[in-house]
Amino acid sequence: MLVSLLWKLHSASRRRAFSSLPFARIAMATPGGHPKDEMYLGAVIPKRIQLFQAIQSQQKSHLDSLPHDSIRVTLPDGTVKEGKRWSSSPLDIAKEISKSLASNALISQVNGVLWDMKRPLEADCELKLFTFDSDEGRDTFWHSSAHILGESLEQTYGCKLCIGPCTTRGEGFYYDAFYGELGLNDEHFKQIEAAASKAVKEGQDFERIEVTRDEALEIFSDNNFKVEIINDLPSDKTITVYRCGPLVDLCRGPHIPNTSFVKAFACLKASSAYWRGNKDRESLQRVYGISYPDQKRLKEYLKNLEEAKKYDHRLLGTKQELFFCHPLSPGSWFFLPHGTRIYNKLMGFIKSQYIQRGYEEVKTPNMYNMKLWETSGHAANYRDNMFLLNIEKQEFGLKPMNCPGHCLMFQYRVRSYRELPIRMADFGALHRNEASGALTGLTRVRRFQQDDAHIFCREDQIKDEVRGVLDFIDYAYKIFGFTYELKLSTRPEQYLGEVETWDKAEAALTEALNEFGKAWQINEGDGAFYGPKIDISVSDALNRKFQCATLQLDFQLPDRFKLEFSAEDETKLERPVMIHRAILGSVERMFAILLEHYKGKWPFWLSPRQAIVCPVSAKSVDYAKQVRDRIHQAGYYADADITDRKIQKKVREAQIAQYNYILVVGEEEANTGQVSVRVRDIADHSVMSIESLLQHFADETAAFH
Repeated sequence: MLVSLLWKLHSASRRRAFSSLPFARIAMATPGGHPKDEMYLGAVIPKRIQLFQAIQSQQKSHLDSLPHDSIRVTLPDGTVKEGKRWSSSPLDIAKEISKSLASNALISQVNGVLWDMKRPLEADCELKLFTFDSDEGRDTFWHSSAHILGESLEQTYGCKLCIGPCTTRGEGFYYDAFYGELGLNDEHFKQIEAAASKAVKEGQDFERIEVTRDEALEIFSDNNFKVEIINDLPSDKTITVYRCGPLVDLCRGPHIPNTSFVKAFACLKASSAYWRGNKDRESLQRVYGISYPDQKRLKEYLKNLEEAKKYDHRLLGTKQELFFCHPLSPGSWFFLPHGTRIYNKLMGFIKSQYIQRGYEEVKTPNMYNMKLWETSGHAANYRDNMFLLNIEKQEFGLKPMNCPGHCLMFQYRVRSYRELPIRMADFGALHRNEASGALTGLTRVRRFQQDDAHIFCREDQIKDEVRGVLDFIDYAYKIFGFTYELKLSTRPEQYLGEVETWDKAEAALTEALNEFGKAWQINEGDGAFYGPKIDISVSDALNRKFQCATLQLDFQLPDRFKLEFSAEDETKLERPVMIHRAILGSVERMFAILLEHYKGKWPFWLSPRQAIVCPVSAKSVDYAKQVRDRIHQAGYYADADITDRKIQKKVREAQIAQYNYILVVGEEEANTGQVSVRVRDIADHSVMSIESLLQHFADETAAFH
């Protein structure tokens, strides 16, 4: 192999050449006293660079030998630019458009495929350019920042890098690595950030090569984690390797042009992780980071992060006595009476809409024989995330999702085209065997419920059903005070079914989105393997993004379960399309998001503490109890503080407990049948009759429904 030959030929000289480079200088120990792996830094990294450069040189010579004939590059506005095949890059085209664009464009899209700005164009194409203000730009920026973090970690601690993506929540990035006995903490961050700052100042280019499997295995032969990834890649997968400065990393890319774009960089936290999420595998350290193109945005982010810490749902949930978790059932939360009030309100809100929107609520078993999961495909692809049981020498699994059970319900008798669409809704408890290190409050749990529903419809009904789900999402999220973004995720590289079916489904989703009338983006190639989907990300009051709602088309489960309905021509049977749909998503996760979104100040309709009656003295205690009971009878949550404390203290504690209304009653109110009403966080008060107060409560509740 070429790279092996070059490695042997230059073996004697490479140590001398690389020992003089800045990244090869090795300290004996880190400030924490942890010795670096000198062999790893002094030999492995130079070896990788040597191999990278050899392959890069060979590929460049090949490209230079190809004919550089003219190509047409079409921009989104229809403008056509001229370029040279195998020579012109998206960056060259950006420079022709404007200096500003060339300075700010982070990534491009060539015929729907994300493309490095400096990677040569190969043929006539449609070209889009993205800055940090786009999702594509931000994701690429943060993924590239993960490489800067990886470089810093590898250079500082001589660790073995594992994976380094941008986070799924779309804010920042992390890198997992194996450090042996070293445990990272906040005290290590200054050194990591200093090494990252050095990489940024050097303006290291992100360089790309394509390699064979054998070449990849040779480059990363000293890292068993990368070797495992390479061996698991499909045989027809193009393997790419990127370099920035001393870091050579296995990565599909793409990346920003160079490290100098990352003007602001910070480490956020360190935590433990398991290789591939498996508790039986190697224990890793995960470092989270955030970066921006300028310091101002980083400062704003860190300020918002500190603000968000004050409203962490776990902290607020404890203060308000809403829920708790016990070590005897990790990942499964106990909802206390006040927390259960909110939980039930959320489910009741969705159920009230089911009546209006044509959903039928069903209940399905929690446990199924594994034969069901073999039919659905989950036994092969999801088994490790399931809780399994052996009953009478047969294997069963607790359900991690409702869809296979709903397929059985559709299947239990002959269906007619007249019945479709059938909209099945299910709040059944779900269980997923999440790794203990991944459990995070209510946002990542083992036991949860979803406002789960599956719509079985004909192909010609897809558009109307999708439009109906979008209307439902819009209605609910407006009530919660969320803004949201929509993306259409289309057919991925690996997919099941016929292209014609996918094209029809994508066209129906496109038409539904256009009729819906809100801005949306296309997310090429990011659909599920079983069908296209619409991704909905919400933004809360702290401007954080979350994925809650789900809208996915599925052609595969109906096929796996052989679902059929009699067509209008009763001699013919047709297969339905299945739409997976959730509005809240996990009720637990939505509970956590709303608690932080409202900063613990629940709106009246959702509040577990809607009113408290505070008597001024013992003389008005009986009247306070009467008022409380009247409010209860009207269907609202009310308490009475009948302690002998001063009224000022009662009011103050009621405000801290986040009661929406504080009702003060004394002898005068008792004699007139009125209450003195204080609204949470407002100093002023007014006097109202009980009837007027209850009408006000009814009006405020109705405003949210």
